[in-house]
Amino acid sequence: MQPRERIEFSPIETRPPLKLPDGVRMVIWPVFSLEDWDISRAMARMVISPPQGAPMLPDHPNWSWHEYGMRVAFWRMRRMLERVKAKPTVAINARVCMSYPQVVKACMESGWELNAHGYEQIPMHKVEDQRGSILKTMEVIETFTGKRPRGWFGPGLTQTFDTLDYLSEAGLEYFGDWVLDDEPVTVRTKHRPMVALPYNFEVHDIVLMNLQHQTSDMLYVRAMDAFNCLYAEAATRAKIMSISVHPYLSGQPHRIGHVERTFTEILSKPGVVAWTGEQILDWYLKERPLS
Repeated sequence: MQPRERIEFSPIETRPPLKLPDGVRMVIWPVFSLEDWDISRAMARMVISPPQGAPMLPDHPNWSWHEYGMRVAFWRMRRMLERVKAKPTVAINARVCMSYPQVVKACMESGWELNAHGYEQIPMHKVEDQRGSILKTMEVIETFTGKRPRGWFGPGLTQTFDTLDYLSEAGLEYFGDWVLDDEPVTVRTKHRPMVALPYNFEVHDIVLMNLQHQTSDMLYVRAMDAFNCLYAEAATRAKIMSISVHPYLSGQPHRIGHVERTFTEILSKPGVVAWTGEQILDWYLKERPLS
C-alpha cells in the first residue's frame, strides 16, 4: 500500500481536537538516536569530505567522529537529559546492544524507552530481507533488555511500501518516520493498525548541523520559534513537538550548552511535559481506540 491508501486525508481544522490530561498543555517528545556504523561500509553521515572528493573505504575520519559520540558525547548528553528531567525515546540499532553494551545498559538504568531503529544503520531499501531483519532487530533488543520495543524509527527514516506491514506483523505499535501531522495518526497495515507519532525534520540536529551547516545555536533558535507557535495553538488542541538529537552532533562541546538551554527553557513553561513515544501512544489510544 502507498501512504495515501493507509491514511485518510484529514485537515486538522475539521477533525475533533484531541485533549491532553488536565494540567498538560503541550508535549515535548525528545528522540535520542544511537547507531552502529560499520567501518567496512560507507558512513551514514560525513563531517569531513575526503581529499579530491572521492569517498574512501575504510573511512576512518568519519567513523571516528561517530565513535566519539558513543565514547564521550553520549555520556555528556545523558547527564544533560537527567539535569533537565527529560526522559527520551532512544532509537537504537539492534547491533548497538553488541557493539556498545555499556551505552544500552546506561539507557536502561536511566529508565529511558528503547525504540527499534533497524538492525544496523542501512536504509530499508537496501536490506535484502526486510521481514527477517525486523524480526532479528526485535529479538536482539528484547533479549538484551528484557523488553520488546513498541516503537520503530527506520534507519535514515527510510521505508519501502511494504515496511509498515512487516513492522505490524512483528508486533510494533507505532513509528516515527512520517512528518505529516502535529497529532498522532492511525495507519492501516495488512495486519493490525499502527500509529504514526508526530515527528519533524526541522528541529533535528542532522538536518540543522550536518546538512544545512547551521551555527551551533540554531537548534535553540529554531526550537524556540517552533515551540512558540505550537504552544499558542495548544490553547485549543493537543500539540506534540519532537526534538531529535544524536550524540556525535548534539553532544559536541560547542553544541551541548545550546541543547540544554533549549530543553530547560521549553520545559519551564506552564503545562509543558516531556513524554516518551510509549507515553504519547498510550494517551492517544485512550483518546482514539484502534478499531
